[in-house]
Amino acid sequence: MKAMKIALAAAAATVALAGAASAQELTASYNIGLTSDYVFRGVSQTQEDPAIQGGIDLSYGIGYAGVWASNVDFGSDDPTAEIDFYAGIKPTVGDTSFDLGVLYYGYVDDKGLTPGSYSFFELKGAVSRTFGSATLGAAVFYTPEYAGKGAAVFYTPEYAGKGGSATYFEANAAMPVAEKLTLSGAVGRQTIKNYDDYNTWNVGLAYALTDKLSADLRYHDTSEHGLGKIYDSRVVVSLKAAF
Repeated sequence: MKAMKIALAAAAATVALAGAASAQELTASYNIGLTSDYVFRGVSQTQEDPAIQGGIDLSYGIGYAGVWASNVDFGSDDPTAEIDFYAGIKPTVGDTSFDLGVLYYGYVDDKGLTPGSYSFFELKGAVSRTFGSATLGAAVFYTPEYAGKGAAVFYTPEYAGKGGSATYFEANAAMPVAEKLTLSGAVGRQTIKNYDDYNTWNVGLAYALTDKLSADLRYHDTSEHGLGKIYDSRVVVSLKAAF
């Protein structure tokens, strides 16, 4: 009987350890998409032209890392493409999820604004919570040196492409409104030490065409249309496949 109890205990421990190991397995997911305009925080990154985008995400427990790329056009010969790298952790407490990470926005053919560069990194802190079928969230991004994301619009000899410290604050929400149809939106504020600050907002509908393919119709706008047409209001249509 004692031997039987020991055997059962060992079997239970094996199952528990196997479950824990399974929960910590490294998993990978992939995505590819097409959008009528690559918009970042309300601002077109492609001079209002279409973009092809895609990425790879890895997760291990609460940790994650990934890479994502898109073509860009800042109205000059460079850069031609954006390649982002990011990593972080996503712990959860009850119905509340946290996201603490770091992002690097890199550019192909990045000659920048002498002596600056379009490339930069940000620190990210985000939180979201479910309320029934709805999700509410907030996020903050900070960089000690903001120079990219269409910085050519702001160029002056005095700053020579150096944006200084910058912070982006955002509140967002999402809620299913019908089967396979989700309404979502966000309101944000971008502050940049040496450039003009502005507000941005978006609202749109995403429809799950299949379990791997979705379409998104979204309205974007900013408070600073005077900074150029890439800050104007726009409607963007996107198609994304995730595997």
